[in-house]
Amino acid sequence: MSKRKMLQFVSVAKEMPQKRAADARAHDFDEIYDEFSDDRAADQASRCSQCGVPYCQTHCPLHNNIPDWLRLTAEGRLREAYEMSQATNTFPEICGRICPQDRLCEGNCVIEQSGHGTVTIGSIEKYITDTAWDEGWVLPITPHEERAESVAIIGAGPGGMAAADALRRAGVQVTIYDRNDRAGGLLTYGIPGFKLEKDVVMRRVAQLEQAGVEFVLNCNVGTDISFDAIRGKHDAVLIATGVYKSRDLAGPGAGASGIVRALDYLTASNRVGFGDEVAEFDSGALNAMGKRVVVIGGGDTAMDCVRTAIRQGAESVKCLYRRDRANMPGSQREVQNAEEEGVEFVWLSAPKGFAGDPVDAVMVQKMRLGTPDASGRQSPEVIEGADYVEPADLVIKALGFEPEDLPTLWGETALEVTRWGTIKADFRSHETSLPGVFAVGDIVRGASLVVWAIRDGREAADSILAYLAQPAQVAAE
Repeated sequence: MSKRKMLQFVSVAKEMPQKRAADARAHDFDEIYDEFSDDRAADQASRCSQCGVPYCQTHCPLHNNIPDWLRLTAEGRLREAYEMSQATNTFPEICGRICPQDRLCEGNCVIEQSGHGTVTIGSIEKYITDTAWDEGWVLPITPHEERAESVAIIGAGPGGMAAADALRRAGVQVTIYDRNDRAGGLLTYGIPGFKLEKDVVMRRVAQLEQAGVEFVLNCNVGTDISFDAIRGKHDAVLIATGVYKSRDLAGPGAGASGIVRALDYLTASNRVGFGDEVAEFDSGALNAMGKRVVVIGGGDTAMDCVRTAIRQGAESVKCLYRRDRANMPGSQREVQNAEEEGVEFVWLSAPKGFAGDPVDAVMVQKMRLGTPDASGRQSPEVIEGADYVEPADLVIKALGFEPEDLPTLWGETALEVTRWGTIKADFRSHETSLPGVFAVGDIVRGASLVVWAIRDGREAADSILAYLAQPAQVAAE
C-alpha cells in the first residue's frame, strides 16, 4: 500500500465497499458488504479533511480519534491505526458494522456538510480491525499484575463485556452472569448475521475467556442465584442486563397466535444460524417461510425483522410505521437495504386490530402528521374513514423495549429506579443507590445503541477501580 496524501475529497469520490446484489444476498445471512481492499481503504481514508474541529469525533459517543486513524490508514500505518482505534473502543470491528454512522460520525462529517460526500468511516473502522485480527495484532488480554478483588457483571452484552475487558486488563477477577446459553447479549441473539456475523462476536467472547473472565451462563439472577448472594461473593457488582421486555400491542385480536415478539423471532433465527434445534422455528411459529409477513414498527429492530423474513422465504413482507420516512427512528441506510431486498414500507399507518386466530389479517388505520409532541416530532393522528384490511399470516411486534422490574425480580427494593423503570445511576460514575453496585447501558438509558453501552461499560470500569481502591486508601491513612 503506497502512502496517500490527505484532503483528497475533491478528487476522490465517496465509495462504500462493494455491496452484494440484492437478489443474491436475500437468500443467506452473510454480511452484505465486502471488505475494502488495502488500496481502496487508503483512498477513502485520504478523503478526510483533517479539520481542526472534528465533528465526527465529537458526535461519536466514544469520542474515537477518527481523523488520526484515518490519516494513519491513508499512510499505510495500519497497525498504528488499529492501536489508536482500540484505545478508545473495545470492539471497533463491531461498531464499524452496526453503528448508525449516518446519524453519528458520518452524518456530521465536515465534507458531507459541504456536499462532497462523507468519509466512509464505519467501513474503514471495520477494515482496520478485521485486518488486525487477520495479522495477529489483536493481542491477548494480559494484566501486568493480578489483583484479589472480584467484580460480578450481570449481563454479557456489549456494556458488560466492555467493562470486563477493562477490568481484566487492570488485573481484577471478573465473573459474568447471563441468562442465555451464549455470551454477547443482543450482539449474539438480537442482531442478524447479515449485519453482524456471529464469529465476530464469538472471537471477542473467546478473548475474554482466555483472559480469565468466568462466564456463568444459563443463569437467571433472582431464580438460579440471588442478587444478594452475588453481592456477597464479589467486591463490586455491575448491572448490564439491557432491556428485554417488549412493548405490547393493543386492539381487538392482539392476543391471537401468529402475533409474535420481535426478539423471540430474531432469537429463533439466530439460534438456527448457530445450528441449534428450535422447535418454534421448525413448527413455523417463528418462521416466515411462505407467509405474508407484517412487521409493526420503524426502528432498527423492525429493519432486522423485515430483512430476516425476506431471507426466510416469506411470500411478502410489509412494514407498517405510523410516521413518514423522514421521521422514522431507524437507519435510512437499513431502509434502503430492505427496499432493495423486496420489503414494502407502508408509511403513516398503524394497526387498529387483528382478525383470525391464528391471525389472518391486520386492520390498518391510516395516519397523518399533526402538531409536534414533547420531543419535537410531529404526532401521528388517525384519518377517520381511511381504514383497510391487510392480509397477514405472521405479525411481528417491533415496538421497542422496556426494562423489567429488577427490584422485584431480584428482591432488592433498595435498588432505586426511575419512573420509567430504568435503574437510577450517577451519569458520571454509574454508581446506583446501593454501595458498590453500578449500572450501565440500556437498563439505565432505556433502549439505545451498542456504542453507548460500550462507552458506559468502559467508564464504569474506571469507577469500579476507583471504588475498589478506597479501602486501601483508608487503611493507609
